[in-house]
Amino acid sequence: MQRIRIYYSKTQALRYTGNLDVHKIWERTLRRARLPLAYSQGFHPQPKINQACPLPLGILSRAEIVDIWLEPELPLEQVTKQLLKSIPPGFEIGHLEAIDLHEPALQTRVAASRYQVTIITLPGENRVSLKELSEKVNAILSSANLPRHWREKTYDLRPYIQELEIISPDEKGQPVLLMQLSARQGATGRPEEVLSGMGFDPSSTRIERVGLVFLS
Repeated sequence: MQRIRIYYSKTQALRYTGNLDVHKIWERTLRRARLPLAYSQGFHPQPKINQACPLPLGILSRAEIVDIWLEPELPLEQVTKQLLKSIPPGFEIGHLEAIDLHEPALQTRVAASRYQVTIITLPGENRVSLKELSEKVNAILSSANLPRHWREKTYDLRPYIQELEIISPDEKGQPVLLMQLSARQGATGRPEEVLSGMGFDPSSTRIERVGLVFLS
């Protein structure tokens, strides 16, 4: 048996495709690529495909990871070649690598997600100033707590915000934030909730996951 880790991007064509559907797309893609997927044991065997961390709906990513298990083993170059012929619009393959079969499951090792957020100025609106943005960032970071309401529950978002900073503006001069949020089971920070807490409408921003932070 062989375990292969695939690093890929999720682009505009699949922006509003949820995590469960992404999993199904991977199943179809791997079958279309004629790769010998290994299956789980039990009454309802499932192809062994393991995603690192669910991506919130509507968010792009250049830092997605999925593990697949093949049986029998194939040369990595052959797997890459067959996969590239079958990958659908919305996925862009970065690279593949062989992983030890006994390494812990991906989702148990993810500690945080890093997001790059562009504050988009719509026609007729004034662009947020660096001073105003700095004040909003400082207000969040200096808060002892940040109550938010999600799915009929109230929770404190502040412990999930590990980093929040202003970085260089994009090519259009629009301000850009970098945030690192907890991504542990039962303790996940959502970038749109951080933006709402700062007084921004998440729908007028561009959010992209740019990295995953793993437990050491």
